[in-house]
Amino acid sequence: MSDQLTIALTKGRILKETLPLLASAGIAPVEDVHSSRKLVFDTTHPGVRLVIIRGSDVPTYVRHGAADMGVVGKDILLEHGAEGLYEPLDLGIARCRLMTAGRVGWCSNGARIRVATKFVNITRRHFARQGVHADVIKLYGAMELAPLMNLADLIVDIVDTGNTLRANGMEPLEEIAAISSRLIVNKAAMRSRCAIIQGVIGDLAAAVGRG
Repeated sequence: MSDQLTIALTKGRILKETLPLLASAGIAPVEDVHSSRKLVFDTTHPGVRLVIIRGSDVPTYVRHGAADMGVVGKDILLEHGAEGLYEPLDLGIARCRLMTAGRVGWCSNGARIRVATKFVNITRRHFARQGVHADVIKLYGAMELAPLMNLADLIVDIVDTGNTLRANGMEPLEEIAAISSRLIVNKAAMRSRCAIIQGVIGDLAAAVGRG
């Protein structure tokens, strides 16, 4: 096991918005993470390295101790659970909303509805709380296509601007959760490496406060 503190970062938009916060905390990769094919990067902080992986894998790496800390969207934590993790800081980046959406003018006829989503667990809990019988269909992308092709009545998906929904004759209906990126920490690492982890949390909290 490396003596370095390992922070797992989520690819894509979250990575782009996380790097300036880390830089403000004195943690910057020593090479361009966007042009490199590497997955593990040393940083300007000698005690910290970064790994860049899929967002859905970040909690798994942190939970099992392969990474000490991570940055991941709240949607992933809601869908897959946060067992074995601390969530000490909302970084306030990559903000969006997890919402139901349907074709413009859609309304339920009171029967069972079909809902397409990649957030199966969140969706089941949401409609169960409402007492609605929902058949959940798991998809991995292009959610807006499901109602257009009569695969589903509604979708549950991340909504940012809503432009993609409008372009496909759909509209957002109900917000399930406000989403942003969170800092997560392995519980065992928090005990065994408390000083350096608390230092990183403090520096990132200060960077968020300045943002």
